[in-house]
Amino acid sequence: MIRAVLLDIEGTTTSLSFVHDTLFPYAAEHLGDYVRRHRNVPEVARLLADARAYAGGDLDDDALVERMRAWIAADQQITPLKGLQGLIWEDGYRQGHFHGHVYPDVPESLHRWAQAGIRLYVFSSGSVHAQKLLFGHTPAGDLNPLFSGHFDTRIGGKRDADSYRRIAAQIGLPPEQILFLSDRRHELDAAAQVRMATAAVLREGVHGPFGPHRTVPDFTALDLPGTPEPMH
Repeated sequence: MIRAVLLDIEGTTTSLSFVHDTLFPYAAEHLGDYVRRHRNVPEVARLLADARAYAGGDLDDDALVERMRAWIAADQQITPLKGLQGLIWEDGYRQGHFHGHVYPDVPESLHRWAQAGIRLYVFSSGSVHAQKLLFGHTPAGDLNPLFSGHFDTRIGGKRDADSYRRIAAQIGLPPEQILFLSDRRHELDAAAQVRMATAAVLREGVHGPFGPHRTVPDFTALDLPGTPEPMH
């Protein structure tokens, strides 16, 4: 029986276009100014030091900003970069430059699952801070109270089966009782290696094959035991 749902964000709860056409360009555009204004803030200074170490060179701030912009353009999953992006997006959300996108079926499904006692978690390459910002500023309101926990790449890569093993241990459930939803085959494969239940969500622009993984068009197609029927 499924007792917890673990959610990917990009392409699963949230459109690829929002991430790639809104969030990424906003971070790239504001990165230089943000670093100049906040470089002495301890959290920012730590993230810059980690990014500089990852770059493998003694780069000054301007050169590091350009390197990070290249990482953004290449959609690199680099933890200190994701941390900085989250801080920049926080400014954007606060100033009303954008709202967090979720598909229309997501809020209703999350409420329905949570009311049935199913625990909800997120595992995304975006920082935990960025995850909470997105779900805290949706057209459906603040969805964060529905979640029991968040995971990012600090626990491991999304293609690494050990990441899902660690997540199950932290959740405190057998992997077989956790359903992982994603739009990417290699992530589903990694979760399945530790015996998590899996399903591929076929949003727009998402194509298989997904092999042994169940496929659904959206969250309303997931008939989880003990949950009420979705509203239509």
